Formats: sequence, C-alpha cells, structure tokens
Amino acid sequence: MTEPTPGTVPSDLPSDLPAATHVLSPDELDLLELALAGGPWVPPAGLPAGPVTLTDAENTPLAVAGVPGDAAPRAVRPFARAAGPHWDPAVRRTAREVRDGAPAGRAAVALVVAEPPTRSEVDALPGLVGDAGSVLLLVPAARRSPAAGQVGAPGLVRIAQDLADRFEDGPRRASVVVVPWPADAPDGLRWTDVGARYGATRTELLVAHRSPGDRGAVEKLGTVWSGAVAALYPEVPAAEVARAAGTARPRGAVVFFTGLSGSGKSTVARALAAELDDEGLHTTLLDGDEVRHHLSKGLGFDKASRELNVERIGYVASLVSSHGGVAVAAPIAPFASGRARVRELAEAAGTFLLVHVSTPLEVCEARDRKGLYAKARRGEIPEFTGISSPYEAPTDADLVVDTSRVSVEDAVARVRAALDAAGGDRSGPLR
Repeated sequence: MTEPTPGTVPSDLPSDLPAATHVLSPDELDLLELALAGGPWVPPAGLPAGPVTLTDAENTPLAVAGVPGDAAPRAVRPFARAAGPHWDPAVRRTAREVRDGAPAGRAAVALVVAEPPTRSEVDALPGLVGDAGSVLLLVPAARRSPAAGQVGAPGLVRIAQDLADRFEDGPRRASVVVVPWPADAPDGLRWTDVGARYGATRTELLVAHRSPGDRGAVEKLGTVWSGAVAALYPEVPAAEVARAAGTARPRGAVVFFTGLSGSGKSTVARALAAELDDEGLHTTLLDGDEVRHHLSKGLGFDKASRELNVERIGYVASLVSSHGGVAVAAPIAPFASGRARVRELAEAAGTFLLVHVSTPLEVCEARDRKGLYAKARRGEIPEFTGISSPYEAPTDADLVVDTSRVSVEDAVARVRAALDAAGGDRSGPLR
C-alpha cells in the first residue's frame, strides 16, 4: 500500500464514507497521524470491525479504517495544524519524505529525544552514532499536554535542533523529525519499528543511556528548593515558608474566542493553549464542541440553551482563572448578552480578553469540512448561526482577528500581546 501524505485525499477513496464511526481521543489522533505519516498502525482499542470512519472530537471525518485489503487507514481530510515549533512542516515530515531526503548509500541512526539529555548523554553522542552516515533526531509529540514539570514537544524540538547543530561541522548530517506519539503509548508501538520506517538502520533512546548517577540527580531536582529551605530555616519556620509558597498563586486569565463556525477560532485557541502550556502556564482549553458533548449534553440550540451553554463555559473558565490558571475558550457564543455574562464572571476572577475571530461568512462556508453550512441552507439544520440564527458581532471585543488575512502564528502572537497588555505589569498572567 502506498503511504499517503498527511493532509492529502487519496483518489481511490469511496464516494460514501462508512456509516459506522469512531470518535478518536487525543492519543488515538496521534496514532492515526503516525500511521498516515508512514509509521506503524496500531488500531485503537474498541474499534468496530469492518469499514469505519475515524473522526475527531468535532465529528470531522479524517480517515477510513478497516477496508478489506488495507493494512492501514486512508486519509479523508487534512489534519488541522497548530502553531509552535513542533508543527513546523520542515520537521513534521512523512516517513517517505525523510527516507527520500537521506543521503544515498549511507546508513542512518535514529536518536529519540524523549527527555532533555544531560551533559553526559550529549557527550556520548559520537559513540552512539558510531559510523552512521546520517542522524535522525526523532522527537515524540503528543496532543495531550505533558505532566506538570515535564518538557513538552516544543521544548524538545528546540533541544533537538541544538543537538543537530552540533553535527554541522562534522562528516555527518543530522536532521530533526517530529513524530506523532501518544502520551500513553499502546502495547505494540515500538520506537525501533518507527525508526525503521523513517529509514534508520538502528534506533537508540537517549534517555536509555543515562548514567545511574545522572538519573538519580534528575529525580532529585524537584526537591532542590525544599532542601534549600530546610537548610536555611529551623524546622517550624521552614514548614511555614514551604506552606506559604505552596499557596501563592499567579493572577489567572480567561481568553474567550467568539466567531462563526469555521472562522478558525478553535485552531487559534488550540495553538494559543499549547504555547502557554509549553511555557509552564497551567492552561485549560474549553472548546465549544467538546464542552457541549461533556458539560452541556442534552442542551438544544435555541437561544436560551445557547446562552446557558456559554454561561457554563464562562463559569468553568472563571474557576480556572480564580486558581491562577489560564482558561482558553472557543465557543461560537453568538449573543452579546451571553458574552457579557462571561465577562462579568471572568473579570471577578482575573484578567479577561474577548477575541472576535471576524472571518467573513463566505470564507467560513468555503472552509466547511463537515458540510454543515450546506445542510443549513437546505433547511436540514435549524437555528444554525449565520444562516438561520443571528450572530451578534461584538462591539466590545478586546481584539479582532480575521484568519483569512492573518496566519495562525500571527493570530496567536496578537492574542499574546493583547493578553500581556491586559494583565498590566508584574501582576499580569504572563509575567
């Protein structure tokens, strides 16, 4: 079977998608993207037998799996890409692209950069590489945020790029390759198999070569501060200093995106949340469709139900902010009264930023991956915002962005700048 390029639609797909569907979790999305990039395919647990349409949490079809004769899924629509170094097309390449770009006739070794390497691991690189002609620095990238205190995919990419620079003056060529990798890797998914798909004759995990001394030192890093406090203060004052430090909270924030379906608000919101999370800010993403599925299940789409859904999002976001976190919400929120209620809740808890994603209706319709606008115009979906239900464009937005005119990266940068300005000086959420 040929390997599809991520984002392409194979010409031999059936015209009608299978009726059976499976909504993919973030980890399963990583598995699917890995398979579509030419990596091994590990079917999610509980996947129905026979042909099935694989969708994301917004019910957008992404691939078809289980077609007789196909060992791996076939792409239906492109994956949505976000911002950050781990989404750069230069490093997020398919297995075929990596193999085709490798020096002919020269063996390649893959080094998996799953954790920041210590000095001893960096010093050991020449020995690990041996006589290989080229080096692939494979960086695992999961959609789920890393555990608190762990370096995520953006940081690992920056580390891998620094390692690649160390090979510039030598006889070998080194390149960084981001590999979709679920936070909870299932049984049967092995780095040796992945490395082989990307053209490596040998695959090594850098962390597996960490010395016992370094391993112990890394494990103790989390206690360095508490150890210093214990050495400086007597027992009772030390306990009080530690307790006070544990209760200190930064000022929280709510970034509330509003806009039509297909405006790009969810894409920008995800990219912003990932960037903030990578910088150590505790960030919670409240996406409109996912919130409806979990928090507002059973609500309709009449005005009262929509207002209640938006208020629930605002309430949860304000709770996140009140505890020093950053909440990023991206519902349609079509009515001014509902957005005003969210502002009231959020400003009582911390900084609030209302971002109007003002992408024109015709652009949103042209982007429509689910065919919802077409159904709404045929009268098949009642109360559809922008068609059969009004969208009240905000007059009090703190920032307006049009994703038909600016890139995701530029939109995120503008939101960051506005959030910094809204937070003031040292009391701000990003200071």
